[in-house]
Amino acid sequence: MTCLSRRAFTGASAIGALALATGGSSTPASAASVVDPRALDAAISDLSHPRATASQLLVAWPGGRWYGSAGVADAVSERPVHADDRFRAGSVTKALVATVVLQLWAEGRLDLDAPVTRCLPELSMPSGFDRIAVSHLLNHTSGLPDHRKVPDLSTPEAVLRHRFDHWTPQRLVDTVTHAPLKFAPGTKQEYRGINYVLLALLVEKLTGHRYGDAIAERIVRPLDLTGTLIPGDDSRLHGSHVHGYLSMTDGSLCDITRYDQSSSWGEGELVSTARDLFRFQNALFSGALLPPRARKKVFTLPPPTVRMLDGSPARYSMGLQAATVRGTTFWGKTGETYGYRTRMFATRDLSTRFVLSYTPAPLNAEEDMVNRVVAVLAP
Repeated sequence: MTCLSRRAFTGASAIGALALATGGSSTPASAASVVDPRALDAAISDLSHPRATASQLLVAWPGGRWYGSAGVADAVSERPVHADDRFRAGSVTKALVATVVLQLWAEGRLDLDAPVTRCLPELSMPSGFDRIAVSHLLNHTSGLPDHRKVPDLSTPEAVLRHRFDHWTPQRLVDTVTHAPLKFAPGTKQEYRGINYVLLALLVEKLTGHRYGDAIAERIVRPLDLTGTLIPGDDSRLHGSHVHGYLSMTDGSLCDITRYDQSSSWGEGELVSTARDLFRFQNALFSGALLPPRARKKVFTLPPPTVRMLDGSPARYSMGLQAATVRGTTFWGKTGETYGYRTRMFATRDLSTRFVLSYTPAPLNAEEDMVNRVVAVLAP
């Protein structure tokens, strides 16, 4: 593990992080037809808000395309960031898992209305869980209980202590089978990674392969995503990659690039590149991966009667989320894991789209970066 003093790296530039306002109309809307590359460059040139070591942004709009980066991929060697550098993409994993599940449904191999207990009878799930359908897992309306008997990771030091803890899918499922459902499935929405652990298990059962291999066969290889993979038990990043760092209580930075991702099995393990995610985004939105009836579900939110637990409108579809900024609705996925954050969004018609990846050091970084980027794209 590499830890740097507070003075060892102070990065002068940073990537903008725009907090997408959630909810609102799901009607496709195009952003500004003219985007100023200088404004984009400025948006990713402040690595102090939040503190970060690297950023990169890939954007396309009618008549234009732009890539820029800031900071360094490795704070020790000070190597600059490249568009083909791998990084941990976190919950963007869910968009790929949902795509495979919807492919299986379109092929007639899966009933989205089937109870998860019938689909996965080998799992030990208590009474009441038979009310959860596959569709409820896909759009986070399952009502699964909160996790229990999991480590407290509220400090960066605790994260480091538990970075190589190993989890199995069954153990992850066991953490939510101790109590009744929080709400009747389909009546409310709560974003939960465990929904996609169950979906990944379902993919494995239906395909007879590891879920990562199913993603590789159905998405990665057909789209030639050479920098994308599900690493499985390998805690390292191989080839040219961006290092992630975590800010300790004393202000020092510790390299958190190596991390056992099994605690995010099925829902947050993805390793990818900005260019690969751009290509996946285009294929998903344009119909190269899903037939029309399946693709429609990717862009359909629950009915208005379904609200988030805080009362705000539901914002998650089957695999993506909707975010409306000053009248422009973006569809996409956020992803984060310790030391990394990814934002992949586009208007429904793909007229304006972007992939933003950066490496915030604070344990709970603010969304300043995305805010700056989206302010340029949706003025």
